[in-house]
Amino acid sequence: MNHSEYLLDIVIFLVAAVIVVPLFQRFRSSPILGYLAAGIIIGPHGFAIIGDTDTAHTLAEFGVVFLLFMIGLELSFGRLKMLGSKVFGLGSLQVVVTGTIIGAAVWWFGFNLNTAAIVGGGLALSSTAFVLQLLGERGERGTRFGLTTFSILLLQDLAVVPLLIFITLLSAEGSSFFQAISFAVIKGGIGLVIVFLFGRYLLKPLYGLIASMRSPELFVSTTLLMILGMGLLMKVAGLSMELGALLAGLLLAETQYRHQIEADIKPFRGILLGLFFMTIGMSIDIALIIDQLNIIAFVVISLLVVKILVTTALCRVVGTPLSTSIRTGFALSQGGEFGFVLFGAALALKLIPENLAQILMASIALTMVATPFLFGAGQRISCWIKGSEKPSEMAFDSSLEGQSNHVLIAGFGRVGQTVAKVISDAGIPYIALDLDQSRVTKCRAKGMSVYFGDADQIAVLNAAGAPRAKMAVITLDQQQTASRVVAALRDNYPDLPIYVRARDRQHMAHLELAGASAVVSEAAESSLQLGGIVLNSLDVSADEIASVLQEYREDDYKRLEDIISG
Repeated sequence: MNHSEYLLDIVIFLVAAVIVVPLFQRFRSSPILGYLAAGIIIGPHGFAIIGDTDTAHTLAEFGVVFLLFMIGLELSFGRLKMLGSKVFGLGSLQVVVTGTIIGAAVWWFGFNLNTAAIVGGGLALSSTAFVLQLLGERGERGTRFGLTTFSILLLQDLAVVPLLIFITLLSAEGSSFFQAISFAVIKGGIGLVIVFLFGRYLLKPLYGLIASMRSPELFVSTTLLMILGMGLLMKVAGLSMELGALLAGLLLAETQYRHQIEADIKPFRGILLGLFFMTIGMSIDIALIIDQLNIIAFVVISLLVVKILVTTALCRVVGTPLSTSIRTGFALSQGGEFGFVLFGAALALKLIPENLAQILMASIALTMVATPFLFGAGQRISCWIKGSEKPSEMAFDSSLEGQSNHVLIAGFGRVGQTVAKVISDAGIPYIALDLDQSRVTKCRAKGMSVYFGDADQIAVLNAAGAPRAKMAVITLDQQQTASRVVAALRDNYPDLPIYVRARDRQHMAHLELAGASAVVSEAAESSLQLGGIVLNSLDVSADEIASVLQEYREDDYKRLEDIISG
């Protein structure tokens, strides 16, 4: 193929992505499905606009490498340690038990042990991209449900590397199933030790030197060298480039450069990963899917049912509440993007039949389409089981457990956000609670420390660090709710200073009776501020204005309220 043909293929890829992916996003669907659809349209089984080129596949493989690097960068050894019991306990159980059950079913249907192991491992994984996106949109990353789901996804992402190594070793001449497993574990352990020593003694000094040169281009080049160099090292050692990329990410996550690295690499990852999903779409044979529709429907339904039941049961075994267990089971019931990676690799190495690979990839795509509906179904069943209990009763991110001497803000509307901004500018930490999911999502995107939670429940206040808070600020719109929150905080934490926004004088009286340390009347204070502006425009001196306003404040606005009511 000459250079002009390469360029034409690239242009076709880009045009398809630019047209199709935004359409999927417009209808609130994942970009991943958009890339798959674009690949199907332009591929040999669609309109055959582009051939299934080796160049496209080679570039697409780097998308997976960069994705594994970003996952490692987001993890860090410290975070793995913090989530250790959930990740390596519950997460490992989910992958092993689900993979074993699915693998046993595949073997029972007449496939050999190697094929059964590959299919079981690939279908045990869920979609990290889909699930994390939905958790973020709903503001539930910090809830018990979000934390449990994330922990399982984390282990699944880590499991991709040994599964890829396992597939590579199975392709070796004369390699048995148990030999492949043994070599995968041994080689993975050796690789971890070598990379850990390299990262500890050479990585930080290297990046310190590069950063001191103040060259953005050199900094990005160093990161690319790390990713591809570590990947090449692992490949030469007989492992996989993905393992090298993951380890590189884990090591760099421990440095002070991780945020800059993440910003530099994100565009590379997005473009190459999109290309990867498009090449997967190009390999999906629509005619075959239509011909095998009954089998695919059976696989999809069986996969969803098995994963819901197994994940829910395992969550219950480790002590997770039933409502959270059910939501987690539904959320993780789909197949994942790494299933495409594993089955694509196995197909290329001729370890599974092409017909089976097509059925599996089509089934994964269909379960991913169903993910938003499964999320909703899980939440409805969970709420039905809990009765009047709300999702906000779930625990917050464990990273909040050590938070102390912060300001707890209940209600994050305009007043709450203003308070947060003022105290944040003064260097004082805060944790805010709000029940408006869209508001929580938008504010968290701006870096604000707000979580989805019902402040009217003492369990939620405790989870947000009320026992260790320096003070509480209540800015809730609902008067009765605000009074109940004040009373609950005062009953449980007698020494906690509580500052509250009130609607009017009558509401102030209720809040003071409930135990508020200080109350500011919204209506009265705004009136006084407006009055002060009027006096200033009439050339009244600043000292006289301050004196007049202070007189009203000193009697808790009572004189002002009397005048208004009269």
